[in-house]
Amino acid sequence: MTPVDAASLLIEGPWQHRFVTANGARFHVTVAGDQDAPLVLLLHGVPQLWWAWRHQMPVLAAAGYRVAAMDLRGTGASDKPPQGYDVPTLAADVAGVVRSLGAGSAVVVGAGTGGDVAWATAAYHPAVVQALAVLGAPHPLDAFAVPRTPPGPAAAGLVAFAQLPSLPEQAMVRGDLVDRMLTHWGGVPGLPGREAVATYRRAARVPFAAHSQLEQVRWLVRSTPRPDGRRYRAVLRAARPVPVLQVHGLRDGLRPASSAALRPATATVARPYRLELMHNAGHYLTDQAPGLVGELLVDWLAEVEPVSP
Repeated sequence: MTPVDAASLLIEGPWQHRFVTANGARFHVTVAGDQDAPLVLLLHGVPQLWWAWRHQMPVLAAAGYRVAAMDLRGTGASDKPPQGYDVPTLAADVAGVVRSLGAGSAVVVGAGTGGDVAWATAAYHPAVVQALAVLGAPHPLDAFAVPRTPPGPAAAGLVAFAQLPSLPEQAMVRGDLVDRMLTHWGGVPGLPGREAVATYRRAARVPFAAHSQLEQVRWLVRSTPRPDGRRYRAVLRAARPVPVLQVHGLRDGLRPASSAALRPATATVARPYRLELMHNAGHYLTDQAPGLVGELLVDWLAEVEPVSP
């Protein structure tokens, strides 16, 4: 199968494509809105890229915000170094991108595994995060400390399959692993739709992108018993409180909704805290409920980071 040129993922729209350096790497960032407005930085999950936020970017820009959707390390048109796919490094990337965009701080919004990175950015780099919104991403400490409903067999099987060497990469590039992630993790058959599935398939065919994204999933699982995982959780426990919006789909196949309720760790780091549950959506909320996600973000931002008329 022919590899995909990352430049083909610089899809045109009511935004501009930029490249910035941060944490020793170069990152692709799509930006829209007023240069002088408060910055809202959007982080995608696996197996997505910046384009996952295509519906929300114009809405946030129209509401008066400067909005930026980045390709995380190893994804889309960002650099794909051989290492650095642990969550603390990805959080350092995010903090560096905020500063490279000329902002002292930002409202950070993360979806899926991007939500894990968002939680970590607030903990490791508190001066950079003004407020935090997470979609389909319960607080990582609550995932360890509180019993929760496990994902279904198909969704859990994909997480286990991702831990294998080489085979998952081949399945993302040449097989149907991207489709199965979107279906079984997403939890809503038929969504996010053919165009989105085709775009995420193409993104996985950029050289080294499949391996990079799978390394994120692997670290989240493999670090649990290791010293780096223990250090990560210690930093999360010591995080200072920030305003948090948590949005979760009741049909989430990867992180069932019972794990999304307010838990002890969330109560410690989220002040004020707002929880919104979506009845007909699953894990990939930006694709599955695009209009509602945009409305929720604008409404919440008006509370935590209002813009001048």
